[in-house]
Amino acid sequence: MFGKNPEQLIESVDPEQSRSQVLNRTGHLIAVRGVSFDVQKGETFVVMGLSGSGKSTLVRCISRLIEPTRGEIVVGGQDVVKMDARQLMELRRHKISMVFQNFGLFPHRRVIENVAYGLEVQGMKKTDRLERAGAMLKLVGLSGWERHYPKQLSGGMQQRVGLARALAVDPQILLFDEPFSALDPLIRHDMQDELINLRTKLGKTIIFITHDFAEALRLGDHIAIMRDGQFVQMGTPEEVVAHPVNSYVRAFTKDAPRAKILTAAGIMNPCQGAEGGGNPTVPASAKLETLIPIVAASDVPVAVVDGNNRVVGCVDRKGVMEALVS
Repeated sequence: MFGKNPEQLIESVDPEQSRSQVLNRTGHLIAVRGVSFDVQKGETFVVMGLSGSGKSTLVRCISRLIEPTRGEIVVGGQDVVKMDARQLMELRRHKISMVFQNFGLFPHRRVIENVAYGLEVQGMKKTDRLERAGAMLKLVGLSGWERHYPKQLSGGMQQRVGLARALAVDPQILLFDEPFSALDPLIRHDMQDELINLRTKLGKTIIFITHDFAEALRLGDHIAIMRDGQFVQMGTPEEVVAHPVNSYVRAFTKDAPRAKILTAAGIMNPCQGAEGGGNPTVPASAKLETLIPIVAASDVPVAVVDGNNRVVGCVDRKGVMEALVS
């Protein structure tokens, strides 16, 4: 589990100050301030923001590639900020792996040697690390490319190598800093699919940085929207889309595919006596795209049921239409 302190990750300052006014005691600009969040085991937490919002600085603070000036970063009950050099090295070698936007592959090493590099640093025997690297390449769909050099691979394939390298050390936490933003749209979509599949198979905890709201919605269990070094809003994709807190967040959500994100539970109202038998039912988790043909074909409200098949609310045509255009 990645955890937080009720205080801040970096430093607490007056939120009314502009970013250019926020300096720490050494006179340097504070890129992240007043940020506090939890990430549960196996969850994908997405930090989304425009360039200069502080999201890359934030993710680099987690493994102390950038040194936090204040606060706590708790990983598995240990405060990363208080770790000495040896403890920090162990954290980076065994618990946390990072995938960057630029692939960071060694051009003079073959693909399998790139993937095995972290295991080599750990001191694993060559035969064992190459076997492990081969298994990771198979996992990301690159079997047969072990003996090639990075320059012989496409951008998407190189990013798969970077992902395989991160997975090879079997980390608890994967940090992604805009890993797909340099890829073509179709390749980017494929890599998102790959990440979703790997998360399902391996159950890794992921912190993912992006400036693409559609990508954030697709990948995140929870999303934090960042601006000027602070979180503007944090919640599930449905919460962010259905209830943007201000015009800044609303600008990102206006083109979101609401039918694919909003659920029956999110738009339902009290049934007002309509929960009796005869009404069609849908599960609370049903997306609007599933709900639309059901309410269109029904002249009575549709009952929403929980996992125990108990009616918890109702939806009708008006409610669905309002949710789609709100």
